Amino acid sequence: MNIYNYITIGSVLLMVLLILVQTRGASLGAGLGGGGEVNTVRRGTDKTIFQLTIITGIIFAASLILGIVTA
Repeated sequence: MNIYNYITIGSVLLMVLLILVQTRGASLGAGLGGGGEVNTVRRGTDKTIFQLTIITGIIFAASLILGIVTA
């Protein structure tokens, strides 16, 4: 296993954790298009967690691509 595999595993675990911590639209109905707030503004820790999730997703995708290219 090379370093990209470890980065992929670590980033996917962190991304799952960050997604589970997010609380907006937590109900199943909201996730499937049911009622709920459509226009919301993220503030404070919610915004930070959201941004960290995006960064972790980019790191995850980059590690997958680099792992394939270098293999």
